[in-house]
Amino acid sequence: MQVFHTLEPIYDKNSKVLILGSIPSIKSREEGFYYAHPKNRFWSILEKVYNEKIENTKEDKIKFLKNHHIALYDVIKSCEITSSSDSSIKNPIPNNLTDILKESDIKVIFTTGRKAYNLYQKYCFKDTKIEAIYLPSTSPANSPKGIYEKLIKSYSQIKDYTEK
Repeated sequence: MQVFHTLEPIYDKNSKVLILGSIPSIKSREEGFYYAHPKNRFWSILEKVYNEKIENTKEDKIKFLKNHHIALYDVIKSCEITSSSDSSIKNPIPNNLTDILKESDIKVIFTTGRKAYNLYQKYCFKDTKIEAIYLPSTSPANSPKGIYEKLIKSYSQIKDYTEK
């Protein structure tokens, strides 16, 4: 099934890091916001990293991101995908990241998940010239024993760049 990215990037001129996923899940597209699946750990991981409660509204999440100089978007503009499975992605067309980078202070790019990392490297790096840092996926599909603690440790790197 052909899917199109319909979410606006979240950033402002003070954004220091850009976090890129692959493409919004079915639930995120339905809700009109990033990492909307209730079992996705993205928001709870950021709460732990920054030791701050994030309310469950879009406005509060945007405020949190901007307060911590975090930009959020995805690598893919459109692709063929089965359900929300990154492993099924075919014929990806990348998002243009130029405006975000021109209009912000982003120096570091993180990708959430191996697929987002590989797609970024293949389609975006040549234009951005910013090497991506891989972060493990917060998807409920990535659930081996002890993963939550490993995710917190991995995502803590973001704080190092946002508090400089």
